Amino acid sequence: MRMHGARLRALAGAVLVVSVAVACGGQGDAGGSATVTPVAPATGAGTGTGTESSPTVPSPRFDAEIGLPDGRRVGMAYVEGRGLVERHRDAHTGVWSAPHVVYATATDRCQSLTLKAFGARVAVIADWGPYCYDGEPPMESLAAVGTADLTRWDTDLTTSFDGWSKVAPWGDSGGLAFTRSSSESLTRRRWSGTDGFAKVEEIPR
Repeated sequence: MRMHGARLRALAGAVLVVSVAVACGGQGDAGGSATVTPVAPATGAGTGTGTESSPTVPSPRFDAEIGLPDGRRVGMAYVEGRGLVERHRDAHTGVWSAPHVVYATATDRCQSLTLKAFGARVAVIADWGPYCYDGEPPMESLAAVGTADLTRWDTDLTTSFDGWSKVAPWGDSGGLAFTRSSSESLTRRRWSGTDGFAKVEEIPR
């Protein structure tokens, strides 16, 4: 009877050890019976892990970038030694176009770069000049308009000029007007899709 009681206690101890192993995910977990609660990723983190995650192609870096009503995006950058470079992203494929030089110059860039969308057209104001980034006036002032799915760019350069400060719609045919105001006059250069850029106008106040 004593030996029988000892065997029962030993058997009960073995059952207890097996139960603890299953609860802790030990050898008894090989059957996949454990329930796993997924943890939500941190904000901004990807949800894929290991080989399941697809590589992310980094977006180009621009000095200015805008979106168009049809879902496309346009970006431009001052590139040292080359000038003003443009790329645009297709709304359906998300693929960026190859870099395109809108205006070539080796002159030092200025601080500001303006992009504005007017429907499917994109207007650009860009300036260059020695020490212009530190506040000196520009020596090269560019007005540009992108059309034809952004495969065509009309450009107009004004030299020794303080630079265009604004671009806005003009007329009823989709034209644009680049302007700069002073206390004495309004400087204006108009653009149309049929005639391109007109001559600079000085309008006294």
